[in-house]
Amino acid sequence: MRRYRRLLGFLRPYAGLFFAGLLAAVVTSILDGFSFVLIIPFLRAIFGETALLPAAGQNNVERLLGWAVGGLIARPSPQEAFRNVALVILGTVTVKNLLLYVSRLWSAIVQENTVRDMRMALYAHLQGMRLDYFQRTRGGQLLTRMLADTEQAKSALGDQAASLLQSVATITVYLLILLSLSWRLTILSLVLAPLLILSLRPLVRRLRRDYRETLHDRGELTSLMQETVAGVRLVKAYAAEGYERGRFGRAADRYARGIVKIQRSALLSAPISETFGALVVVILLWVGVNLSIGPGAELRPESFIAFLFVALRMMAPLKFLANFPAQFQQAVSAGERVLEVLDEPPHEARASGSAAAPGLERAIEFRGVGFHYDGGVAVLEEVSFTARKGDIVAIVGPSGAGKSTLVDLIPRFYDPSGGAILLDGRDLREFTLPSLRRLMGIVSQETVIFNDTVRANVAYGALDRFDPAAIEAAARAANAHGFIAQLPLGYDTMLGERGTRLSGGERQRIAIARALLRDPPILILDEATSALDTESERLVQEAIDRLLRGRTVFVIAHRLSTVQHAKQILVLERGRIVEHGRHEELLAAGGTYRRLYELQFGAEPRHGLAP
Repeated sequence: MRRYRRLLGFLRPYAGLFFAGLLAAVVTSILDGFSFVLIIPFLRAIFGETALLPAAGQNNVERLLGWAVGGLIARPSPQEAFRNVALVILGTVTVKNLLLYVSRLWSAIVQENTVRDMRMALYAHLQGMRLDYFQRTRGGQLLTRMLADTEQAKSALGDQAASLLQSVATITVYLLILLSLSWRLTILSLVLAPLLILSLRPLVRRLRRDYRETLHDRGELTSLMQETVAGVRLVKAYAAEGYERGRFGRAADRYARGIVKIQRSALLSAPISETFGALVVVILLWVGVNLSIGPGAELRPESFIAFLFVALRMMAPLKFLANFPAQFQQAVSAGERVLEVLDEPPHEARASGSAAAPGLERAIEFRGVGFHYDGGVAVLEEVSFTARKGDIVAIVGPSGAGKSTLVDLIPRFYDPSGGAILLDGRDLREFTLPSLRRLMGIVSQETVIFNDTVRANVAYGALDRFDPAAIEAAARAANAHGFIAQLPLGYDTMLGERGTRLSGGERQRIAIARALLRDPPILILDEATSALDTESERLVQEAIDRLLRGRTVFVIAHRLSTVQHAKQILVLERGRIVEHGRHEELLAAGGTYRRLYELQFGAEPRHGLAP
């Protein structure tokens, strides 16, 4: 219940509309009950009797009728009474249905606004998460929680919550009517009703567990679908369609078995409630007939018929209450999965300062920096170096040495586990993340292109800050204007998901144009040319050379030919800096850098450099 109370927090902004809809639903229930007790004067008018008995012979229900509509239905002529009773029933049902429409419309508005807010909160929270959260959480699971789980959770906050309160109000109104007609039959009904609730308790506990397992299986199914669509070229290239069908089939079977398991329990609630309901009706009929027939009968026949109508009408909300736990558990289980994500502490909550990063005036310094992923082995240990303003710092080393992790610490995708990174002598954690990251541009091997126009992709995140001329100038500087101009709509061409209509080199040049337009003082290049053909690499390298001018640059590259002119080269091995210096110095030292160089270019150093 604690987590459900947290979910109710999403309902708070719409509490006024929610309770207005609930009030309309309660009035609907009252009018519904009132329309059924009108059966008493209706039947009397049919059989030629006066619609209302004298006051001495009235029960509480008839006294209510006399007070509410007695002037209309208490007519000496049965025909006139019948007509007026029919008109009152028609008017009551019309008003009831209008209110029912209004209450359901307001409930729908509350639900959709609530699920929108839930998705917005979830999306905003995910934007603040560290990168390692996305690395350990499958994308399909997040998509399922964002779309399917929020959709199911909304019913626990809107429709089901309102229906629960409406059902309670309806049952209360009906019970008052039944008590007024016959307190003995009503007490008998109240004694029998709890048996239905108690019989369903074991099902509720089982359903809660099964729903959570099945929701997880649905997330895995979504993840598989997402992976195979994203990697469709690889699947086809390796003729792995059969293998993927098998993987997906096993996941689909597991999900289907989970659903069947749930249905096996959930579908029991209807026959159990129907059986108990029929038993209650039979008992009431037996007792009621004895109370309404014979000398000294407690109930007149028409009152007993009204009692039966109201009692049968009460079966619908009782049945809802009986089925409510099973449906509610499904919605709450989905809501709990949403809260699990919201309970993950965002990166911004982990020692993020309040100062705005002013810019880079002197240097970025790594001072004894160490890093390890949560619960893992050390990735970086005692890393110390200084990158002065305008320097190009190259980071090289074998795979797994920690190069990408090192540069990921600069924009604070992660924070050091030990030591500190200083910007002009101040710890990066003193600055707000947005102000710090505005100082940086990143161009990586895996360029991200969004399903938007070329213009929006170049000016990503700041389209309102740049005019078309600035965007085109950045594209020209990145050697991208030529191929953009040949696209069907030029800069307004939609690039499609992941920019698959562009070549690898074209996507890289879009990324470089994006960085040029941003004009950051700090630039991070992570394997920016490693996957390109010779011509594409030439064009991209020309664009990168323009991009480097006047900036402090951190370059990761496997191709050592691209870093030979760096002001400082850091050689990483097993998370430590084992060598640092300029290209010629490192070759002369004959260490790890020399070994990596010879693996690429042979034993003899190029460019006339002495060994």
